Amino acid sequence: MSCPIELDPPQWNSVTEGHLGKLLIPRALQNYISSVFTKLGWHEEKTPFRGTTPIGDIDFTNLIYTFDPSAPRKIILAAHFDSKWFPDSPANQFIGATDSAAPVAMILHLVEFLTPLLNERKNRIEKGLGILKEEENFDEEELSETTIQIVLFDGEEAFKDWTDTDSIYGARHLAELWSSTYLDSSHSVYRSKNKRRLSPEPTILNTIDHLILLDLLGNKHSMIYSYFRETDWLHSKMKQVDDKLKNEKLIEIEPNEDLWFSNFRMSGGIGDDHLPFLHRGVSIFHVISNPFPKVWHTLGDDASVLSLPALRRWNRILRVFTCEYLGLSPTTDMKTKKSEYTRSNEDLVGLRFNFEFIKLPKLMDSKDSRS
Repeated sequence: MSCPIELDPPQWNSVTEGHLGKLLIPRALQNYISSVFTKLGWHEEKTPFRGTTPIGDIDFTNLIYTFDPSAPRKIILAAHFDSKWFPDSPANQFIGATDSAAPVAMILHLVEFLTPLLNERKNRIEKGLGILKEEENFDEEELSETTIQIVLFDGEEAFKDWTDTDSIYGARHLAELWSSTYLDSSHSVYRSKNKRRLSPEPTILNTIDHLILLDLLGNKHSMIYSYFRETDWLHSKMKQVDDKLKNEKLIEIEPNEDLWFSNFRMSGGIGDDHLPFLHRGVSIFHVISNPFPKVWHTLGDDASVLSLPALRRWNRILRVFTCEYLGLSPTTDMKTKKSEYTRSNEDLVGLRFNFEFIKLPKLMDSKDSRS
């Protein structure tokens, strides 16, 4: 099945349109999410399992999508797609717009933008035309050894009270599964140009460069801290992307929302889907608003709390940040498939980037633990 994918999926004009509109319901949307990635040609993996909860045994399924499953390494962008369960009406109509419909919609929007860029690079490399610029330490073939994987966790929410056993069901299952799934000697990680030191018996967890988890985003206010020293640099890069977008007037800043990324380095962290991976040595960047939105776990966490300027700002931050991390940029004209490849003199791998490549019009001025 083919699906026409534009280089620059249009920005949302309403919080109820596109992917976001589909997700703003108490969620059981595996088929819809699957259809998006299937049309884009991503590899799909599901991990169904049965978990014991305070209300009985329940079936869960994590959703995993990988652009290039043969790549030696990956960066994971993750969110949870379940909405919190409540037993009685009206609470059982809880939507969870920030928690986490908006983050999932942002991810779907992002992969539509990334897929043509990833496909173009894959085609160049397969034809032996991968870009190599020694003076800039830019090797497209080496960069392509890190693919992007999307993980959408099921069962993040507690059914009664947040505890070690009543929470993050999907993440706990997947981290355990991956930590006990060993790589055989034929795995591409052993043939990587950029070899890393592996444990004596490497597992799937050894193929993860970083896990970036999005949660509680999409309302007007965000305050993002860095919780882990090994990924302070990722937090700094995302902050610099936001700063450059602001300086170029490519995003709309709502009143009193200029600062989204704090320079203060937090310790401890917040309970969320990353914990089982963190405890097994995976590098984590937790992108979560702290303090939580005031509507957290209330019926007020619906479409009315979402902010279009904030959603568009996040979409653009994620586009540039991810392209920079993966070393992606388009050909001269992706839509007409021209073979020429142009690139500014800016360093695409670092944080000095050419804003023209994201093809966006300039705008006019205008808790340490979960309970």
